[in-house]
Amino acid sequence: MNYRSTIRRIAVTALITVLAAGAALAQAGAPRMNPDEGGTNTKLAIFDKIGIDQKLNSQVPLELTFTDESGQKVKLGQYFGNKPVILSLVYYQCPMLCSQVLAGLTGTLNGISRFSVGRDFDIVTVSFDPRDTAKEAAANKSSYLRRYRREGAEKGWHFLTGNKEQIEALAGSVGFRYAWDPDIQQYAHASGIMLLTPDGHVAQYYYGIEYAPRDVQLGLIEASKGKIGNAVDAALLYCYHYDPAKGKYGAAIFNILRISALTTVLVLGGFVIAMFRRDAHAAKLSGFKTRTAE
Repeated sequence: MNYRSTIRRIAVTALITVLAAGAALAQAGAPRMNPDEGGTNTKLAIFDKIGIDQKLNSQVPLELTFTDESGQKVKLGQYFGNKPVILSLVYYQCPMLCSQVLAGLTGTLNGISRFSVGRDFDIVTVSFDPRDTAKEAAANKSSYLRRYRREGAEKGWHFLTGNKEQIEALAGSVGFRYAWDPDIQQYAHASGIMLLTPDGHVAQYYYGIEYAPRDVQLGLIEASKGKIGNAVDAALLYCYHYDPAKGKYGAAIFNILRISALTTVLVLGGFVIAMFRRDAHAAKLSGFKTRTAE
């Protein structure tokens, strides 16, 4: 019958898909050569003092006190409770890298159409330079809100300053290390942002100065523990897993294979049932015509 050959074609296609996915998995797990191996590394001593040490699930100290962009004393904990929070540690007088971090974050936010700052999540930007003042914080807030261009964002994106002890306590809780370079009169620091749960636990890290909107959106859904997003988002989280080493989501090949296999079985099963029903109906109709002719 024609449907048997169709079933064979579908089965062969499914097998090819599984084999291709397996090859991709093997390639993803293959060891990669490190271009630095065997070479010399002469990085400056100050670079040993900076970096981002992952402290996943660490609790940030919510009792810390800072000053917001309006000059008011605030507690860190007042920005937590109901929504996930993106934490960015920069300093407002940074000549280059910090502005790149905030510009990259703003670009990412503009790329997330479904969720908005102030409605679905908040952002807390904290200067790690004790010399920064509320005036610099307000100027930065105004600048990046103009780039973000969404109503209500001013209520959800907070720019803070603080004293040395408070800053160090917060930075230490998320593993953010920085150092003052007296030769160039600037801070040396790494670049990245942290995603925190509504109760202030570190959920994820994103490195560099550009952050994929899809990764941050999935992270927000996961950190919110289902408070934002829908059933489709939950399915996406099943197919993608967060890679702490890379600070991004990657396809979970085995989960995708499971879903593909289940879909193939359902399609084949539905096709076979439909064909058997069609044949049974045809046989019944043929018998009816024979009896009628007699």
